[in-house]
Amino acid sequence: MSQFFNQYFNFDVMREHFGEVLVGFLQNLLVFAVAAVLALALGLFLALLRQLPGRKLMPIRFVTIAYIDFFRAVPILIIILMISGGVPFLSFLPQEVRIPHWFGRPDPFWYGVAALVIVYGAFSAEVYRAGIEAVPRGQMEAARSLGMSHFQAMRHVVVPQGVTKIPAPMLNELISLLKDTTLVSVIALSESVLVSREVLSERLNSSSLTLTAIFFVIIILPLARVVDKLIARQQLKVTRGSHIEVA
Repeated sequence: MSQFFNQYFNFDVMREHFGEVLVGFLQNLLVFAVAAVLALALGLFLALLRQLPGRKLMPIRFVTIAYIDFFRAVPILIIILMISGGVPFLSFLPQEVRIPHWFGRPDPFWYGVAALVIVYGAFSAEVYRAGIEAVPRGQMEAARSLGMSHFQAMRHVVVPQGVTKIPAPMLNELISLLKDTTLVSVIALSESVLVSREVLSERLNSSSLTLTAIFFVIIILPLARVVDKLIARQQLKVTRGSHIEVA
C-alpha cells in the first residue's frame, strides 16, 4: 500500500513539478475556451440548418443530419489523428491553413481545436435541437402570422426560448469537452497530461498525473454542482407547471 501511495501521492514530486503541470493545465483551459466558443456557434448553425422547412431544402437537412450522426459516432481521438496527420498534406490549401501558427500557437494546438470543434459542434447541435423542439409550435405559427420569415421567427422567437431550456445539458457537454482536451496530448501539444507523462518518464513516479487530476477536479466539480442545480430548477418549473394545469 505504501508503494502505491508513494507512486501516485508523492507530494515532493507534486511540489517540484507543480509549475510545469499548471502551465500545461492552462494550455488545456485555453484549448477548451477556443473550442467551446467555436463548437457552440457551429452547433447552433447546424441545429438551424436541421430545422429548415420545405422539400427543396431537404438535401441540406440530410447532409446536416449525416454530419451530426457521423461525428457523434466516431471517437474523437481518431478525428484528432486524422486532422493532424492529413491536413498538412492537403496541398490545395494555403500553408498557413495546413500548418497554422495563428496567434503564436503551434499547429498541434489548432489541430486539436479543430477536432474538438468538429465533434462537439455535432453534439451541441443535438442539444440545441432538443431546446428548439421543446418550444411549442404555436410560437412559430404566431410569429409567422405576424409576417416574420422562418429565419426571423427562429432568430427572434424560437431560438431565444429554446436556449433557455438547455443550460444543464449544454454545460454537461462543455464539461466533457474540457476533459477531452487531454486527448490532444497524442499530437505532442504540451498540455497537462503530456507534461505529466514527461515527468513520469523522468522521475518514474506518477504523482504528476494525480496533480493533473486534482486540477481538473477543482474546475469540474463546481460545474457539476451547477448542472445539478439547473436540473433541479428545471424540474421544479415543470412540477409547478403541471400543478397549474391540474388546477
